[in-house]
Amino acid sequence: MCEHCSGISRRTFMGATGALSSGLIFTGLAASQETSPPMSNDEWNENQPPVRIYVVFVGSRYPGWPRAEFDCPGEIEQVYTPCLKAVGEKFGDVEFIGGDLISNGDEANKLIAQFEEQNADAVLVIHLTLGTPATFSALASSGLPLGIFSQLFSGHQWIYFPEIQRNAATKLIVRASGDLNDVEELVALLRVPAKMRNAKLLMIGNPGCAAGTAAACDYANVKEKFGTEVIQITPQEFVEVHQTISEFDAIEEAEEYWLSKAMELREPTPEEIVKSCKTYFAMKKLMKQYGARSVAMKCLGGVPIDVLGYPCLGFSRIMDDGGVGACEADMDSTLTMMMFMYATGKPGFITDPLMDFPNNAVIHAHCVSATKMAGPQTERLPFIIRAHLEDGKGASLKVFVDRDMDHPVTVCKLANNDTILASSGKLKGSCDSPDRGCRTQMITEVTSTTALELYDKWGGNILGHDMMTLLHRVLFYGDHLETFHDIARLMGLRFMVEGKDWA
Repeated sequence: MCEHCSGISRRTFMGATGALSSGLIFTGLAASQETSPPMSNDEWNENQPPVRIYVVFVGSRYPGWPRAEFDCPGEIEQVYTPCLKAVGEKFGDVEFIGGDLISNGDEANKLIAQFEEQNADAVLVIHLTLGTPATFSALASSGLPLGIFSQLFSGHQWIYFPEIQRNAATKLIVRASGDLNDVEELVALLRVPAKMRNAKLLMIGNPGCAAGTAAACDYANVKEKFGTEVIQITPQEFVEVHQTISEFDAIEEAEEYWLSKAMELREPTPEEIVKSCKTYFAMKKLMKQYGARSVAMKCLGGVPIDVLGYPCLGFSRIMDDGGVGACEADMDSTLTMMMFMYATGKPGFITDPLMDFPNNAVIHAHCVSATKMAGPQTERLPFIIRAHLEDGKGASLKVFVDRDMDHPVTVCKLANNDTILASSGKLKGSCDSPDRGCRTQMITEVTSTTALELYDKWGGNILGHDMMTLLHRVLFYGDHLETFHDIARLMGLRFMVEGKDWA
């Protein structure tokens, strides 16, 4: 390590405020709606500690690449200190620690002890110059989630990264790029394991109501695997909370968020909308009480929703606000949505998929959808308020996605707490069928494979035979196959492209 680099640890990194140099090759930290997660939503108070990310810079005095006598401290001060300051302010739940500049494997091995002493949740490595592959192998051996930003012309060590990633013991993701937005994306993803570890999920229904794969329905297994605490709320407890909700608040919510914004109110009465809003407030009150940002419910056949009000509008509202609301007590889908919500801030749409072979399409249908599928800070999609399809009661939504024609989507499912199944597609609008199938219907053209191949290898041979478990998927706005692949790497999960891979 060069004499100029030895003094950079912590002091320069944490204290410098230098501006970006106009001569640098990097594109600026401009927030892209598609790739850049929104700021933490103040709507939710999860009482989670900040995610502590240890920052390590890898560079040498005379590297050859990107040039002789490369100024590592100058690069850190001018580029990465302001970059990370902006990222930290945007998320509001990240604490950057460390800031050490190292150049070889021995220094990396010595640094690993600091990760534990500093209670680091993850490690962000900024690759500055040509060096030795042993540096990265050593850092990856720490077992912590690790993200490498390999800036353009930093060196040739990227050729070793895939081999390190293939080691099942490592949790490594990489962005090779000249775009500083990719630093932000790495940080967003590195937050996911820690956020899941400290998360709480409310399950409303009688004990044993959870649906999905056996591992996901085993709350102890969920806790062991992800750290997430599942809190069971019995129907009676929910009823008691429901009875405390103000009628006035529910009427105001019904008018302001639903009735005044709907294209049409078809079957339900305004009184039914008010009942649904009381159910929303009851869920929200419990979530705030327990410090949870996610809730699932055994709705049909679980709690007395015909008396209390259907939860469909409440789930939609929770997701519009940046939380997770999941129907049918589907644990696999709920955990899938939680991971993605922490990574991107976007909601998911739990669906009952239907194959359409001639059009190489899948129709994704269900009665619960967010109206802000692109994220809490985006414009709402048009919607009609209708009765729930399966019993003609309550209130649910028919959300229209036609304005987002050809928008990429990713369809995903966590299975058995050990595998992520994913495929990709493009929105082709809303289904114009008569009253068949669930209310919201999103038509997607399959892009990661074909509809026939997806059908042929549906479930990847890992989901068993339970209908809901085998059927349900979660649709997300955006092309996020690589995002889910990275989440799988960081969480120690297997990743499969559905329709191509087969266990």
